[in-house]
Amino acid sequence: MDKNGKKFEAVVAGKVFTFETGKLAGQAGGAVTLQLGDSVMFSAATMGGIREGLDFLPLTVEYEERMYAGGRIPGSFFRREGRPGTDAILASRLTDRPIRPLFNKYMRNEVQIINMSLSSDDDNPLDILVTNASSAALTISDIPWDGPIGAVRIGLIDGEFIANPTYGEIEVSDLDLRVAATRDAILMVECGANEVSEDIMVEALNFAHEAIIPLIDVQERMRAEVGKPKREVDIHQLDEALAEKVYERTAGEFNAIYGRPYVKAEMMEALDALRAAVMEEFVDAESEVDIKVQEKDIREAFEKAERKVVRNRILEQGVRIDGRGVKDVRDIWCETSVSPRAHGSGLFTRGETQAFTLATLGTPRDAQEIDNLAPTDEKRYMHHYNFPPYCTGEAKMLRGSSRREIGHGALAERALEPVLPSRDEFPYTIRLVSEVMSSNGSSSMASACGSTLALMDAGVPIKAPVSGVAMGLIKEGDRYKILTDILGAEDHLGDMDFKVTGTRKGITALQMDIKIKGLSKEVMSEALTQAKDAREHILQKMLEVIPAPRPQLKDFTPRISTVKVPVDKIGAIIGPGGKNIRALQETTNTKIDIEEDGTVFISAKTGQDEAAAREQIQSLTESAEIGHIYTGKVVRTTDFGAFVQILPGTDGMVHISQLDSERVNSVEDVCQVGDELTVMVTNVDSNGKIRLSRQAVLEGWTVQEAQERDRPSKPRSGGGDRGNSRGRSGGDRGGNRSPRRN
Repeated sequence: MDKNGKKFEAVVAGKVFTFETGKLAGQAGGAVTLQLGDSVMFSAATMGGIREGLDFLPLTVEYEERMYAGGRIPGSFFRREGRPGTDAILASRLTDRPIRPLFNKYMRNEVQIINMSLSSDDDNPLDILVTNASSAALTISDIPWDGPIGAVRIGLIDGEFIANPTYGEIEVSDLDLRVAATRDAILMVECGANEVSEDIMVEALNFAHEAIIPLIDVQERMRAEVGKPKREVDIHQLDEALAEKVYERTAGEFNAIYGRPYVKAEMMEALDALRAAVMEEFVDAESEVDIKVQEKDIREAFEKAERKVVRNRILEQGVRIDGRGVKDVRDIWCETSVSPRAHGSGLFTRGETQAFTLATLGTPRDAQEIDNLAPTDEKRYMHHYNFPPYCTGEAKMLRGSSRREIGHGALAERALEPVLPSRDEFPYTIRLVSEVMSSNGSSSMASACGSTLALMDAGVPIKAPVSGVAMGLIKEGDRYKILTDILGAEDHLGDMDFKVTGTRKGITALQMDIKIKGLSKEVMSEALTQAKDAREHILQKMLEVIPAPRPQLKDFTPRISTVKVPVDKIGAIIGPGGKNIRALQETTNTKIDIEEDGTVFISAKTGQDEAAAREQIQSLTESAEIGHIYTGKVVRTTDFGAFVQILPGTDGMVHISQLDSERVNSVEDVCQVGDELTVMVTNVDSNGKIRLSRQAVLEGWTVQEAQERDRPSKPRSGGGDRGNSRGRSGGDRGGNRSPRRN
């Protein structure tokens, strides 16, 4: 380790990315820090030994969000970071997906990449730094890997693409596109968009790929100057002779199974029977070999043969597992109001995939509090996705939300976010939960469709309905077929899972996972066009069930209205220690939420409760206005007048000369403390002192008359307070008083 380290720089669209290595974590396989602005990400990549018995690459990518990076202490009870939050999990997935295809899939050494935030400037998002830092750490490490990759975020503001926009720019951008790629091809896409067209999306992908090249260049320079020699690792290789024997034995039966009318349960039963027969035949035939190793190899050879048959059928005949053509969508049926008490519900079924989404509308206080390094402190719209084991016919332990569930929920959330009404239009907190009831491919897109149905069923005035579809790819050399609405097996045996959601106007979300080492722009453009046709077909099926949001909220949905009050009156509503607002909520059976700008949200079950709460809030925040008449309670009396509370926390003084139409000798002759008086406001001075008149009400004075007649008299020589206050011209009230009005 060197206290000075070694720095490398890349410039992307005028922004400097600074990679540094050699200073931290010298025992890791490869370690770097990456700085953009004042945001700094640390990444360490390390390879361990072989994990015996595995039939997959044991790669893990972690991102630990450290709150000290933003100068903050965690808000949890323990005041330390706990399990990763949603944003950290999504950043880890964002990095894992483009890195994984560049490893040899037959490698069995454990590989771990750990990222930590060291500094966050509240300006530059950290997720892109996680991917680039991880790639750089792998590139200079001793771990065999076919990188480097680069990653950028693209925004679209006023028709112009922006590379790596700040948080502020993302807020006003029509596009939040994240792309990871090698020098030659795109590997991963993650996107939220404000109904962007397919043509603009393709342009954005091309712009992103060009912006990535400087990040590839700098990592290759790092590898040449400071990179470690790559370690030799054992690569599990399937015996090709065995693979060919298994293929010859099974190809005919595979074709027969996949040539039958498609029923998933029957097909799986037939495949299991064929696998068991092959295992028995080949284990007996090769009994001199270690049985455990042989069984694993036969299973792998069986899967390889199945993959070859399925892919050849699609490429050569255009026939898929369930007999559909490459552009066909499975049968669809939908239903709304399935739950009688949920605020909204939508059931979306496509083939054997079924998602049941339920909507809940809450008050502003139900918004999710965010405790992470992003500048956002709350969310008013949440989408949660659950994938229970029964949806695939399995029985497993329930262990909380998986990374996959969090990722799929975030995708469906992005899909609907652009069409939701603003808080000013619709002041509700919105939570959607998608329960996957059955899954055979593309359950995340089914949840997006079910969410649209649930929102419209709830009466949420969305700007446009959203549908979604998952696209697949089978590619061998220059031959390829793009598949619409893929099955689970087509996802497993194919080369791409490309998910697209949108309205009729344009795309709202995009996600691509790829298993091969890249995808050309031409193929991506074709996939987007084919997906658009499928989205419109699916959307039409949805609109046949519910063509527009319901005009009214359901009877049991809480009603929320808003009142705007002066900021300096917020304290009057809350009261000392929250006394006023608690009493207000209890007496009116409502929930009250107050924003810093003076917006008050009233949530009530009935219109009567809402009206009562609104009236009390207005009385608590009203300011005394000259000419207005109030009925208030006498709170104090003096020799020269009575003090009357006309509004909560607001008193005014009725001079003794203004207590009655006749001369008053003593204030107590007219009123006592606790009595109610109806008075007019005649003056509010610059210090906020309020003068009131009961005489003005009794005689029906106009505002102008009240102001003229209720002027403080000049002190008489030798007079006391009472004489000074009571007297008008010479203290003779009778000569100045107008005739009493009827």
